[in-house]
Amino acid sequence: MQLTPRYEGDPVLRFDPPVGNPGVPLCRQRRRLVATLAGFDADQWATPSRCDGWSCRDVVSHLSSVNAFWAVSIASGRAGRPTRFLVGFDPVATPAQMVDTAPAAPDDELLADLATSTEALAEALEGIDAAGWAQVAEAPPGHLAISEVAVHALWDAWVHERDICLPLGIDVPTEADEVAASLRYAVSIGPALLATAGASRDGSFRVQAEDPEVDLVVEVGPEVVVRPATAADEEVPTVRGSAVGLVESFSLRGRRPVVAADARWMVDALAVAFDQAG
Repeated sequence: MQLTPRYEGDPVLRFDPPVGNPGVPLCRQRRRLVATLAGFDADQWATPSRCDGWSCRDVVSHLSSVNAFWAVSIASGRAGRPTRFLVGFDPVATPAQMVDTAPAAPDDELLADLATSTEALAEALEGIDAAGWAQVAEAPPGHLAISEVAVHALWDAWVHERDICLPLGIDVPTEADEVAASLRYAVSIGPALLATAGASRDGSFRVQAEDPEVDLVVEVGPEVVVRPATAADEEVPTVRGSAVGLVESFSLRGRRPVVAADARWMVDALAVAFDQAG
């Protein structure tokens, strides 16, 4: 599915309320991964990751390139000139092509590139205040508040960190703020991408997670809103489980989320966007 980002009008995706300062968990996660990779030997770099056809070094190559994109996107948004790079971007084919055509580099050079791109991203995020987080920048669904763009960047690399580490038997810390923010994005990115592609169905589903505790509702339609659940949401179709497990499930790692049949089209939305439905 090629992306059709929404650049005009209201953002297609909104967190209500927004994540307060997603730069804190985002930078922590990136720097933790750099520190983990610094101890890798040649065999670990070459180990197959959880991403089909990609070694651990392939995932790192991908993360370096997306770090550069996020840094440019956020800096441009802060300057009042949000980019429009992602028209026609294929989230399945394009990253694979970029990794396949990237110049071969020694492992230590690849690590240095990731560290440099991480610090460039941290610099782009430095000093953002409440008004700055509300400015728009580019992410795959189009122009979103910079706070939501940063959460997309966190979610993506949080999952890829596990793609690298889990096959090697390396434990990944589960920081509550990283998990909670990643879960917000994992449950909403699929419906948002379908909305930008012209889907017009309306619905909502609830997510109740443990460790950390998260209870939210995703309102799906031409715009997607993620908000706290209330007592009025008792009858909303609900997905339950551990927060880490639900991020994994919604991110197409392992078993699909379990939900009532009439809500499955919403929780399977990312699989549709990534051509994995069925």
